[in-house]
Order: sequence, then C-alpha cells, then structure tokens
Amino acid sequence: MEKLSKGLDVIHQLSAETPWPSSVTPMAPASDGTKKFWPAGFSAGAVSANIKYSNRRDLMLLLTDAPATAAALFTRNLCAAAPVTLSREHLKNSPSSIRAIVCNSGNANAATGEKGLHDARAMAEAVASEFAIKPEEVLVASTGVIGQFLPMEDVLAAISSLAATMQQDSVLDAAGAIMTTDTFPKFCTLELQLSGGPIRLSGIAKGSGMICPNMATMLAFLATDASIEPLLLHDALEKANRNSFNAITVDGDTSTNDMVSLLASGTGPEIKAGSRDYTLFYDTLEALMTFLAKLIVIDGEGATKLVGITVKGATDDHDAELAARTIAQSSLVKTAIHGEDANWGRIIAAAGRSGAIFNQEDLELHFNELSILQPGFVADFSEEAAAEIMAKDSYTITLRLGNGPGESTIWSCDLSKEYIDINGSYRS
Repeated sequence: MEKLSKGLDVIHQLSAETPWPSSVTPMAPASDGTKKFWPAGFSAGAVSANIKYSNRRDLMLLLTDAPATAAALFTRNLCAAAPVTLSREHLKNSPSSIRAIVCNSGNANAATGEKGLHDARAMAEAVASEFAIKPEEVLVASTGVIGQFLPMEDVLAAISSLAATMQQDSVLDAAGAIMTTDTFPKFCTLELQLSGGPIRLSGIAKGSGMICPNMATMLAFLATDASIEPLLLHDALEKANRNSFNAITVDGDTSTNDMVSLLASGTGPEIKAGSRDYTLFYDTLEALMTFLAKLIVIDGEGATKLVGITVKGATDDHDAELAARTIAQSSLVKTAIHGEDANWGRIIAAAGRSGAIFNQEDLELHFNELSILQPGFVADFSEEAAAEIMAKDSYTITLRLGNGPGESTIWSCDLSKEYIDINGSYRS
C-alpha cells in the first residue's frame, strides 16, 4: 500500500507539472467519483492466475462492447514472443473488429516455440468463448520471464473468472495486473472537446527494466471512444509513438514482448484526416503517451532521477536523435547522473561516437539553464551550482552541436546499484 501511495503521488505530481494541450482536461489519477476511467464502450478486469506470485492479480482483460477499430506497434526484436506473433496476425486480419486484449504478467511466453504459440492461441480462444466473440478478435500480450511455459491450467481457469471483475473504472486492478518489476501502476485519462462533442483517451502502461525504444518498448494499452478509420488511427499511433515511448530509455535493452495498442470504440464523434479535430486528437494522444512514457522512466529499475536529454543545432533531426539517444543510453553518463557528478566529458564523448556529424569546437552544454560548456571547450561553471541541479529529481541536459535545424529529446534515468540487485535475481 505504501508503494501504491507513493506511485499515485508521482502521477499526481507529473500531471500537475505537465503542460497539457489547452483543449485537454486530465481526469486521472484524480477523479470526482462521477466519471469512469475508461471511455464509453470499454471495460476492464483483472484476476490472479498464480503465474509467478501467489495472491497477486496478474491477468488483465480490456473488453469492448462492440467491434473496435485497432492499431498496434510491436517489438522489432527478432526473438519476438508468441503473443506478439499472434497479435500481429489477428490485427492484420481484423483491424476494424478487435474486441479484447488479454495480458498476463510474470511470464513472457517468449522463446517457447510451437507450444508457446499454441498457448497464446488458447488464451485468445478462452477469452472468445467466455465473452461470445471470435478468437481472431482478441489481441494477446505477455510480460515477464523469457523461456518458460505458461501454467495454462491456471491461466485458463483465471480467464473463466474474469467476467465478474469487468468494470469501466477498474484502472488500479488492470494497471496493476500487467506490472512486473514496476513499483506502481501507470495510467491516465484525458478528455477532449471536439466539434462533434467530447471524447476521452485513456491508457495504462507497464515498464521498468528492459526498456530501450525500438518501435514500441514495454506494454501500453490505450483506448478512445472516437470514431476513426484504421489507417488514420495507425498513422496517429505510429507518429505519436516516435515522440513518446520511442523517446525513452532505461537500460538499452529492447524486449521480446514490446507492444503498444490503441482501440477506438466509435461511440463518439467522427475524426477525419486533415481536420482540426484530427489535430486536436493527435496532440492529445501524443500528450497521453508521453505522460505514460515518462512514468516508465521515473519507475525505471533502481532509478532515482528523470533526465531529459535534448540535442539541438544538429544537421537534421536524425543526427540529433543519434546523439541524444547515445548520450541517454551511455552507462557512464547514467552513472554520473546517479552520482550527481557534472562530468561533461562523458556527455560529449557519447555524442562523438553516436554517428552524428558536428564540429567539436562548436559544442555548447547546459544543465537546465546553467551553462556548463561554451564553444572552444570553455568550461567555466560553478560545480556547486551544477551539483544543486543534479540533486533534483528531474532536470534537463541540453547539448547544442551547431547551428543546424535538427532537434531531438530522449528521456532517460540514472543507473544505480539497485538496478544490478534487481536484475541479478530476476528469475528468483
């Protein structure tokens, strides 16, 4: 309960600090009790399947009242898990008629061969049977230990008990059931006024370790009551993903199970390509995904700091991202952040090996507004002032490569001894 309380405080604080789009009203984590978490047409539930821990909810279902338009992005890891393979297949065949997402934690069902794929299909079939829908209308996700088979007898029994838990406001149970080493559930709901009336975008996510952007990193399940066609929904998700979940890193590892999905129930106003409504929808979607992405970095395994790495003045956005990502993933930079050591040499060294093209004499570096490095390697700054900034829970590191138009931001965290402790005994 203490961890949950601290987690909710983190969500409240980040929500208060977030510059939400002017047309958006954040509804979570706080609620006046009169509004439900999920948009119209959705419900969710969670139960215990005793997959890794006893007496802990580890199986979640997100269900739609009617066929929903769907879009999803999956890991690019060649060792993709069985549920990823199955969900890709189902989404390709039924992008306009997805009815459910079932997800378990504690076991990744990855590197499990034909049996793993059979078990993923069995999960979809069990959900379909329980809720009178088709197996191909079910997306399946898993997260946890790689290389172990699911305890399918327990999983199938748990699926059969899900119906009694389904609610429109079941956010804590649903978000909690998909956690592995996360210390708190991650969720948010935003309400947006369109020309045809209000819509809602809601999402839950999990992620703490094995976090490195590559298409989609971690698991995230998003829902909206907007009416929008599949291709437009996919384009919005893919673009928003680049600036949110694909702009974070904890430890440089891309999971076998990464997935971010977005379902649209179609009960709300229609959104058309090129319209002002679409622009508002996209801005809100990106804001929601960025909020959840930052929560993942804040909750990184052993992390104590959220740090935005921004690179400006690059030849183009691609070079800016190369430099920002390399700095954000550098173990030497991340340990210096943890030690609150303004070791700027590690930052420029990481940029130098990133593949970005620049003249080292042009480099400028700031921690928040404090100038650390000026062109010509002039490092005349106050160590005390730098240490004061680095002692904060959150701050930004900005590196200017030159005078080009390219810019990119990657959100990262520090690397602590606790990360080693967590991952040295992950299977125990």
